[in-house]
Amino acid sequence: MPDPGRRLCIITADDFGLHLAVNEAVERAHHLGVLTAASLMVAAPAAADAARRAHALPKLRVGLHLTLSDGRSLLPRHEIPDLVDSDNRFHDNMVSAGWRFFAVPRVRAQLAAEIRAQFAAFARLGLRLDHLDGHQHFHLHPTVLSLALRIGRDFGLRAVRVPAEPKLTMTRLLTPWLTLMRARLRRAGLACNDQIFGLADSGAMDETRLLQIVSALPAGVSEIYLHPATLAGAAIAPSMSGYRHTDELKALLSPAVRSAVSMPGIQLGGYADIDPFRAAGRPPRAA
Repeated sequence: MPDPGRRLCIITADDFGLHLAVNEAVERAHHLGVLTAASLMVAAPAAADAARRAHALPKLRVGLHLTLSDGRSLLPRHEIPDLVDSDNRFHDNMVSAGWRFFAVPRVRAQLAAEIRAQFAAFARLGLRLDHLDGHQHFHLHPTVLSLALRIGRDFGLRAVRVPAEPKLTMTRLLTPWLTLMRARLRRAGLACNDQIFGLADSGAMDETRLLQIVSALPAGVSEIYLHPATLAGAAIAPSMSGYRHTDELKALLSPAVRSAVSMPGIQLGGYADIDPFRAAGRPPRAA
């Protein structure tokens, strides 16, 4: 059982690279706030700018935000015609796409090629790969996860986000997939979080909500993920019309939040800190 007095808290910004306003928020929230990690979309319009900023922030943990929905691919359409439309955008219907990932060998081969291309693009940026997660948590799909683990091994993958938020109905419904996911990660020797926060309030993680989460942070490894930006809503992406990006940035910059995460027993970090954190909490071996 985790020591109830020991908690590792990873505070992550998703969609790094999606827009300059997101990149600006990540830089500010890391310099002046409590942000410890970011998940980078390598095919997004502002990915190069995100990488430049990340190189100037050596303590920021940066992972790959694998994008297979609600975005553009890295590979051109002629290489992955079953995955994208004429504008190189992934198809919107995730249920249909997920079924084809599983059932159609031709589609699986294209999916593997795109996943490898995204890992390779991240490697070319010269950043250390802290973790993997998926845009819209599509890495939970068993086929996507299997391919990502196999391909990620070639690029030094060491940790993966498990999108399981306590007491959330969606988490209960996805329990079989989450259990399978954790089992696969253990077999692969990869680190993962114990729980996550941000699913239930995606796009609305304001100061009040962040303080509530931190005040009741459970033992073990928790990731809190947000979508900060200096602009809000559809200005960032059409699919985010209701997101309160600027409120989430304010939450990360809040002195009250900084005070809350500075309480004894809370350690801030990234996925690279999970193994040392857990090792420090194990009882010493008998002589």
